[in-house]
Amino acid sequence: MPSPIPVTRLMPKDLYPSLDIGTCSSPLAQSAHGPSLQVPVQRLHGKVASRVWSSVIHWKHLRATRPVGSGGFGSVYKAEYLGETVALKKVKKSTKNQLASRQSFWAELNAAHLRHKNIVRVIAATTCVPKEYEEENGIGTILMEFVGDKNLQQIIYGSPEPLGHERCLDFSTDIASGLKYLHSHDVVHLDIKPANVLVSSQDVCKIADFGCSLKLDRDSEACAISPHLSHVCGTYTHRAPELLKGEGVSGKVDIFSFGITLWQLLTRDAPYSGDRQHILYAVVAHSLRPSLEQPPVFRTELGRGAGALLARCWSAEPGRRPSAQELLIQLEQLRTLL
Repeated sequence: MPSPIPVTRLMPKDLYPSLDIGTCSSPLAQSAHGPSLQVPVQRLHGKVASRVWSSVIHWKHLRATRPVGSGGFGSVYKAEYLGETVALKKVKKSTKNQLASRQSFWAELNAAHLRHKNIVRVIAATTCVPKEYEEENGIGTILMEFVGDKNLQQIIYGSPEPLGHERCLDFSTDIASGLKYLHSHDVVHLDIKPANVLVSSQDVCKIADFGCSLKLDRDSEACAISPHLSHVCGTYTHRAPELLKGEGVSGKVDIFSFGITLWQLLTRDAPYSGDRQHILYAVVAHSLRPSLEQPPVFRTELGRGAGALLARCWSAEPGRRPSAQELLIQLEQLRTLL
C-alpha cells in the first residue's frame, strides 16, 4: 500500500519530482536492489560524502548485533554496516493502529536529508526487505548513526551521577540548537522529551525518533493536523495545548515540549502526577504546568532566571513562546548566573 503521507512531504524538492512510485510499499523508485532514489551508497565518518541518505540497504553488509530499545512501532538494534557501527530500526505494524504505524515510518524520513550535530543522522531506509530479513508485521527498516546506549530520560531518572546546572544548560543548548535547525527546514518534531534525546559518550545530545514529525508548508505559519494524529502524536505530559485541541501546528509546539524537558533536567522530577485525562483537561482548561515554586532549584538566582524562561516556553499562546534562536540566546544568558 502506498504511503498515506504525500511523497512531497518526505523528500527534498530537488529529489521528489523524478520519483516513480513502484509496486513496493514506498514512495521511492524501484530498482534491482530495492527502492532507490538513484543516490550512491553512503559510507560513514568521511569515507564517502554523506549529505544525502540512501534508499538502498546493502543487506549482505549488514550485521545486527544486539537490541538496544523497543517501542510501540518497532525495535532498535546496534548493528554493523559497511564496516561501521550503526543503529538499525525495524518498524512494525501496530495491532491497535496500523495507519499510525505506517505514518510513523514515513515521518521518520522527514529529517532524513538534514545534517546537524544535534540530530540523529539517517543513513538509509527502505520498505523492501529480503525474505531472510523479514519480520512478521514489518513495515520497513531504517539505518541511523549509532549515538550510544544512553538517552536523557535515563540520565535524569535512572543515573546516580550528578546533573549539575552547567551540564543541564549544555544539554538544553544542544536540544535548542537541533530545534533551530529543524525549524529552519520547516520540520516540527512533535515529540520532544528526554526519552527522545540520545546522549553520546562525549555528552552531546542528539534529537531522535521522528515518528511523529511533520513537514510544514513554508507558505503558512501553522499546519493543520488531522484529529487522528492530534491524539497519537507526542507524549501527553509534553503536548502543547494547541496540539491537544487539534489546532494548527507550528514549531512553537516543540518549544512547549522543550520547556517541560528543561524543567525535568533542572528538577529530576516528574512534571505531573495524577490521572492522565485530568492532566490533559487541566493543561488546556486551567493552564496546568509543572511547579515553579516547590522545587528548591527555582529559589536560586539561576532558577529564577530559568523559571522566567520556562513560563514563556509553555505559554498557552504559541506566539508568546520564544523561537529556538531566542532560546539559545536566553540559555547563554543563564550561563552568566552560574
